[in-house]
Amino acid sequence: MSEFIQTTCLRCAVGCGHVQRAVDNGYGLDLVRGNPEHPVNNGLACQRGVRETADPDGEWLTRPLVRRDGELVATTLDNALEEAADGLAEALEASSDAVAVLGSGQQTNEAAYALGKLARGGFGTRYYDANTTLCMASAVTAYYDAFGSDAPPPTYGDIPDAETHLIWGANPAVAHPVMFSWIRQSVADNDSELLVIDPVHSETAEVADYHVPVEPGGDLALARAILARIVETDRVDETFVAEQTEGFEELLETLPSGEAATDDAGVSLAAVDKLARAFETRTLVYWGMGVNQSAQGTATAGALIDLCLATGNLKPGSGPFSLTGQANSMGTRVCSSKGSWPGHRSFDDPIHRGIVADTWGVSPSRLPDDTGPGPVGIVEAIDTDIDAIYAVATNPAAGLPDAGAARNRLEESFLVVQDAFHSETVELADVVLPAATWGESEGTVMNMERTISRVRAATDTPSGIKTDLELIGEVATRVVPGLFDEPPEPKAVFKEFVNLTEGTVADCSGIGYERLEAEHAVRWPAPSPTTAGGYRYYTDEADEDTVNENWEFPTPTGRARFSSAVADSVPEPPSEAYPLTLTTARGADAYNTGVRTREDEPPIARINPATASAMATEIDGHEGDSDGESTVRVTSRRASIDARVEEDDAIPDSVVWLPIHHPAVNDLTLPTVDPRSNEPNFKQCAIRLEAPRNSEEIASAEGSA
Repeated sequence: MSEFIQTTCLRCAVGCGHVQRAVDNGYGLDLVRGNPEHPVNNGLACQRGVRETADPDGEWLTRPLVRRDGELVATTLDNALEEAADGLAEALEASSDAVAVLGSGQQTNEAAYALGKLARGGFGTRYYDANTTLCMASAVTAYYDAFGSDAPPPTYGDIPDAETHLIWGANPAVAHPVMFSWIRQSVADNDSELLVIDPVHSETAEVADYHVPVEPGGDLALARAILARIVETDRVDETFVAEQTEGFEELLETLPSGEAATDDAGVSLAAVDKLARAFETRTLVYWGMGVNQSAQGTATAGALIDLCLATGNLKPGSGPFSLTGQANSMGTRVCSSKGSWPGHRSFDDPIHRGIVADTWGVSPSRLPDDTGPGPVGIVEAIDTDIDAIYAVATNPAAGLPDAGAARNRLEESFLVVQDAFHSETVELADVVLPAATWGESEGTVMNMERTISRVRAATDTPSGIKTDLELIGEVATRVVPGLFDEPPEPKAVFKEFVNLTEGTVADCSGIGYERLEAEHAVRWPAPSPTTAGGYRYYTDEADEDTVNENWEFPTPTGRARFSSAVADSVPEPPSEAYPLTLTTARGADAYNTGVRTREDEPPIARINPATASAMATEIDGHEGDSDGESTVRVTSRRASIDARVEEDDAIPDSVVWLPIHHPAVNDLTLPTVDPRSNEPNFKQCAIRLEAPRNSEEIASAEGSA
């Protein structure tokens, strides 16, 4: 029988340690479970992470494919790589920006680093993204605004010490079950409170002490209302604000009265006061995609940080704690050269650019001047700037907002897709490179609390299947020979990455494979082999000779900075023609456009019974359905999709909930992006419900198209 191999779960960004065992014959995994020796989770594991690792659904890609006469046909890996390289090289002859690269938070640090090196240093393109712009860019921008660097100050170790857990626009009971178990344990042990702010009475809200059903898109207005009441009721930590921050007076000039702010938020004054009082205790503020995926995402994340700054909630047991979705989103932010150079080196700083260029053996002039427009802007640039796209472990044909328009544009480019599973983007590809997946790859990942741990292969792969890192190296060798001195290998690539972070705010130079072998997991900053990061910006040792007594912020003045954004209306409010609001969220059994949890059925639309009653003529239960299930057609200004109806009191009246992972849902969503972060406004758009079309109507529509 095969032995157990230690690894890290790649289901979400909690970063649980797993052990996995290969099947005795053939390829694949026989058993996966939590690793009791791993310091992150101590053996805990959620069933979704276990099942999706050991036995994912979806159609595996087992052969390289190329497009011939409009059809994808099998070929050899060498032929596929040569055709991919020829198409990319031809585009680069026109301009370094004629090739776009799309990566993913599903890659190892090593693959993400190598892909960024190829995109930025090899191709020299500004059109590169690593999916972090779809989920975490607004939080990242807010962290830079406030603290001068990315990533949350708290760690998992702060959860037991918090007296208030405020979860805002997130549903960790579904999205991060292991982490949520720690929150619930803290609430039980410390007699602390769990407060939830969410339009939906989610699984997390179901067990909360208090739930505030904010209007979709009303988060920034509510955050400002809470701050206004904190100010009016003398709950500001004036010493901390005066000595450790700047910009508070400017913020006060933009802040309305508590009563006016509360009216703007559409929440009762009693609810706002309840939330304001919570900040008198050690408060951890967690937030997720309900905050980030908004045209006001950066402003709202900044307003949540403001609440922590104003009340001095910025030391162990408290602070702002964004919840990351994709397993290695943090890793791609630190190492992939998407929004900053490795180690969070400033993208436009000439010294940092020179260090990166020297490490990579390229001229600084080869590196692009800016970080690019994010995935929505990348796809919009097809046919004007972009002729070819290299997409790795991502599915933009289903994952981008207004996905139908995105697919039309992707079809116009030369498209190379590298993935482990068949997806909507694979359907559009000119070349498909099948890649190894979890349990088949070596490397490291980085969880949401900045902890790096190992990923290890427990099983071989079929002939012709290579890892992401190997395939990136193969493409680089053919298109920009010499970028990698030798075929990239995980340990050597990791060493190059951590060396490049030395001396930065995200210093990982004290971490190596040998240390991870001994300690299982290490949190950055770790500038030496014996150091590891804890709570950021706060130290226990006071320095009486400086203003920053216990705090150190990497900002020009050494102080944390308040924001001052003003709430605005949602970009697409309901209207007479589209009277309802669509919101999207994570379902319990799907992830990342559902490529590992495929289902042929239409998505489930959760609708309040009052909404369903008002729309009774549009919602039709078809006779002959074995379960009597009702169906409806959901229509936005961009598309229409069929959905199955589930009446649910947890959903507010006039709101329709759809799972963002279903590949049809993003046909409806809005491509408007946050002006600071370029993160899309996935969470609200205007829709209407219509009666589903019958087969005769569909045939007639297709015939006249």
